Amino acid sequence: MKTIQSILGFLLSTSLSFSSQANEQSRDVESLEALRAFIEVYEHIKGEYVEKVDDQTLLNHAIKGMLTKLDPHSGYLKPRDVSSLRDSTTGSFGGIGIEMDVVDGLIKVIAPIDDSPASRAGILAKDIITHVDNETIRDVNLQKAIEILRGPLGSEVVLNILRKIDGKAEELTISLERAVIRITSVKQEILPHGIGYIRISQFQNRTGPDLVKAISKLRSQEELKGLILDLRNNPGGVLSAAIEVVDAFINEGLIVTIKSRDEFLDSKYEATNATVLSQEPIVILINGGSASASEIVAGALQDHERAVLIGTPSFGKGSVQTILALENNYALKLTTALYYTPSGRSIQAKGIQPTIQVSGGEALIESDTQMRETDLPKHLENTENMDIINDSVVKRLAQDNQLLHAYNLLRGSQLLSRSDGPRSLISP
Repeated sequence: MKTIQSILGFLLSTSLSFSSQANEQSRDVESLEALRAFIEVYEHIKGEYVEKVDDQTLLNHAIKGMLTKLDPHSGYLKPRDVSSLRDSTTGSFGGIGIEMDVVDGLIKVIAPIDDSPASRAGILAKDIITHVDNETIRDVNLQKAIEILRGPLGSEVVLNILRKIDGKAEELTISLERAVIRITSVKQEILPHGIGYIRISQFQNRTGPDLVKAISKLRSQEELKGLILDLRNNPGGVLSAAIEVVDAFINEGLIVTIKSRDEFLDSKYEATNATVLSQEPIVILINGGSASASEIVAGALQDHERAVLIGTPSFGKGSVQTILALENNYALKLTTALYYTPSGRSIQAKGIQPTIQVSGGEALIESDTQMRETDLPKHLENTENMDIINDSVVKRLAQDNQLLHAYNLLRGSQLLSRSDGPRSLISP
């Protein structure tokens, strides 16, 4: 205890000496008074608190207090938190499989991770976790939330969740089994009429190269005439991966600007000649779970008029966190800058607005009850092959309103831009 007090006393005396040399400016005096108050509070807790508290615990609380009052994304990382952060960028970690934020001390789901216990159990973006194993969740920071939700592999955890349904908050109880979360960040498939679909669930170290491979696979299946890039419920991740994704679609121009408090530390990232898909039309799907690196990609391609954005406004996380290594394998995660799109738009707390706003959920397709030729008795059969989309694709599009709009937009663009002679717009 005396050692810690001696160090704090030394810091105070040093600050007093510095302040006198600086003519005791009012700002310095206020800082010194705050430091003196901190030392007094520390000494009272050490000497008079009802239970004994060790120095390490008190100082850790003080550091966390400083950081949690700055913004929701700054934090003091323990060694296991540093390891968890490293795992998330490489694509393998343990837990229930959600990306989350802490708002007013409550755990808010940004997005469930694809193929995780959370996504299989039906947890949705914007759900609020109020209880974990019957323990009330209040006044937690992000690190504490991670600790609460992680546990031994195979162990069960019961969550109480608040979800807004038809404008009213309803409480749900969901039971999950913790598992190793392995994220395959890029998935692809080919839809009818040469329209490719690529889903990026999170931006990891390998996302850029994996995207290039996904495009190559699509081209090997069929001539690629358009692409749907699905960034819904993508919470972000590695900045360099987002830059690589944008670079795959444009061959020149600004991708993103990062501005910090010191303008000499500002940086700009430009496109290179690494483009792999420079001509085909692109539609990007976004929603409220699209955050950070997802917003960098969506904003850049929107500003360059390289893609049309369909969906709902994105999350609005436009801040940069820097990981600073500390003693004893601890680390400081500190917000150090803000992202700006090529046109100079700030993403922070505003998000990216879709070009065409389309609600999520199932497509509202009215059933057609009119009588047709096939309903007439003894009608003549047609034995010719018809170019009809298979039932599984039709069902999938019907279940995803935003995806259906994206597909229809690209398909309509194909029909309108045909250059191989006059065609009727109603021809198949």
